[in-house]
Amino acid sequence: MSEPGKPVFPMEFPIKVMGRHGSDVRALSRQIVEKHAGPLNDDKVRDRPSAAANFVSVTYVIRARSQDQLDAIYRELTACEAVLMAL
Repeated sequence: MSEPGKPVFPMEFPIKVMGRHGSDVRALSRQIVEKHAGPLNDDKVRDRPSAAANFVSVTYVIRARSQDQLDAIYRELTACEAVLMAL
């Protein structure tokens, strides 16, 4: 039995990454996410430009196995210069 309010793994988990349009944010962030979560099918990756097309957000839906895995993904994403924000 899990503790109330504590996530139950494994679970489907969305990770949103934002960067400047024209940067390598898509390729770099996908490489980081797949390093920790394994290969993703294209249907698990969505990208969307901002209204003025200056920025892009990329959402990855992964099968998260643990909090440690998620922490490692976020640490590496936030250390990447092309990534402005990871949620």
